[in-house]
Amino acid sequence: MTSPPDASPYLRAATAGLRHHTRALTNGTPPVHRTADRAHLDTVHAHLTALHQLLDRLTELTRPPHPTAGRHLAAAHTLVWQAAAEVHNAFHTLPATAGGNGSDCEPKALPQGPPFLTICHRHLATGHAVRRKTTPADHNAPAS
Repeated sequence: MTSPPDASPYLRAATAGLRHHTRALTNGTPPVHRTADRAHLDTVHAHLTALHQLLDRLTELTRPPHPTAGRHLAAAHTLVWQAAAEVHNAFHTLPATAGGNGSDCEPKALPQGPPFLTICHRHLATGHAVRRKTTPADHNAPAS
């Protein structure tokens, strides 16, 4: 059974926004060399952690009645966490904007505020949730 077209309007809108942004980065006129900056990666990280939370909830709801589907969702959950961790790492390797250093992911060491403080707080909070439900081997394993 298919779901009605308005079953997930916010997810459809978020997907459309991501597609639009991707097209804008690749089809700009005139061609301009674009690179990610920290604010951009902070926003991508926010999307990934929100998706991670959604997959976590879907996994919990799906696993009891449909164990095989639940295992696939759990695998996707892990892969999204790995993607968020890599985006967070990339954020810290980019040069800081004026007035910030952002080399350490320690909130007390990042007094300059968003986006520097935002990504670290979000990443640390999501990391705590990941560690409550998975083992280090689970979330560090390569994709299968």
